[in-house]
Amino acid sequence: MSEPQLIAPQFTGELPVGLPPWTYRSAELLEIEYERLILPSWQFVCHVNQLKSPGDFVTLDMRRDSVIVMRGADGELRAFANFCRHRGTRLLDGSGTCRNRIICPYHGWSYGLDGKMVAAPSAETFPGLDKKNLGLKPVEMEILLGLVFVRVIGGGPSLKEIWGDAAKVLEPFGIEDFMPEGEPKIDIWNSNWKVAIDNNLENYHVPMGHPGYHRLLDLHDNDGFMNHHGVAGSMATIKQRLSPNWSEQRYQKLAPHALSDLPEDLRKTWCFAVMPPNIGIDIYPDSMDIFQILPHGAETCLVRYAVMARPGVSREQKVLRYLNWRINRQVTSE
Repeated sequence: MSEPQLIAPQFTGELPVGLPPWTYRSAELLEIEYERLILPSWQFVCHVNQLKSPGDFVTLDMRRDSVIVMRGADGELRAFANFCRHRGTRLLDGSGTCRNRIICPYHGWSYGLDGKMVAAPSAETFPGLDKKNLGLKPVEMEILLGLVFVRVIGGGPSLKEIWGDAAKVLEPFGIEDFMPEGEPKIDIWNSNWKVAIDNNLENYHVPMGHPGYHRLLDLHDNDGFMNHHGVAGSMATIKQRLSPNWSEQRYQKLAPHALSDLPEDLRKTWCFAVMPPNIGIDIYPDSMDIFQILPHGAETCLVRYAVMARPGVSREQKVLRYLNWRINRQVTSE
């Protein structure tokens, strides 16, 4: 597995200082963070395997913005702002399939699967109506190893540039072939979004905060990587010493044998990665999850948690995913 470029920490003789406490409680600062950090950054929407047929769509909601990603009749994926060009009405919710058109539920304006405006009821009552200029607003979209991302405020480095060599850490897992496991779970946590991100950026808290991970994995911050765009992560190896916990012990015993198509080292490897400012990607031998920590209120955040599984329906693979779910459900609770 190719190692990404590392940034060695530079110690200047002074300890680094965190943000002042008021920044974790300020509604005014939250608005600035949303406009200047979230909207100009790449945000995860779905896996391409959730959008297999023309008209298949997924929506992403972020505070007051919403985006549609849809597969067109020509097979291409496109992203649009999720509002009608007439009166700004929300067009679609959740995920699903549009047969031929996207139809506004308010006045019935309709758009093709490519976002172009098709028709408006009583169009003759709109003098000068120009359908060519009233298509849905496009949103930047890129795909990384089957993962679909959008960026509401365009410009800046591409997703490929941001990940650079760090993407090589993910490639051996074959995540472009993974399949979504149901709809993303949405939770509201009672913390400022930065608190949740701060927690995810280090493994120092694992022995105290996640004893199950501590029993199961060799996980150390000094084994991690980070590139110049802040994409960071660490690789953890399943311990040989068996955990006394039933779920963890069964996973330790089964993982090295259940996925014989994977290289032997990957069968025992868990990869934890972070993409600034708010995306976490966890890849396991059997599955993966992606979670987004989105600003919600000054002291609350919205957590969007999506799970995807390696294709395969053998009994061992199903058991491995079930054990993983039990282990990580406990970690999420903690």
